[in-house]
Amino acid sequence: YPTDTLLPGMKLGWDRTKNINKNLTSWASLNDPSGGNHVFAIENWTVSHGLLYDTGQVKHRTGPSYSNIVNITETAEEISHSLNITTNFSSISLLRMTSVGSLRLMEFKGGEWHILFQFPVDLCDPYNVCGNNGYCNTSSNCVCIVGFQWGGQYAWGLTKSEQRCVRKSGLSCQEKEFKKLSNMKLPDTEHTIVDTKVG
Repeated sequence: YPTDTLLPGMKLGWDRTKNINKNLTSWASLNDPSGGNHVFAIENWTVSHGLLYDTGQVKHRTGPSYSNIVNITETAEEISHSLNITTNFSSISLLRMTSVGSLRLMEFKGGEWHILFQFPVDLCDPYNVCGNNGYCNTSSNCVCIVGFQWGGQYAWGLTKSEQRCVRKSGLSCQEKEFKKLSNMKLPDTEHTIVDTKVG
């Protein structure tokens, strides 16, 4: 049970045989080690990824840069993420869920802590920031994918409503083309069937 810190050799995620989920829970504050509001958890979905929660609500979902720092294991017995770091005697590395809600990969080297990775980083990191059929581009703007446009349905929040991307025209069964989108996070797979054997 790693509390707020994952060390090399430790695993986060689901032990499916015991139905236990090991996650990182932040401290309440910098000086208070009791459980805080921020949790980093690995979801028990077909394609696993990490989610950052704030007071029980999903706020961020990991992307491609996170996949570079962890080893992901998905078997019938477990879904786990562990640090993809070679340990040595000259430095110490750890992954920490901070009390302010960021996930940080830190290295202690030469008597100082260095941040090697931090999540979230930019305006595109919040969970589902652009809604269905939209994506966040490199300028941190929401854009509709080809065949969709802004308008139509509104998603009502507590204080404001936001336009979402809706289809420009009806779905055509005659079209047999898929649009390729590069540098995207994999879609949310909570309510999706994924064939992991397809290349």
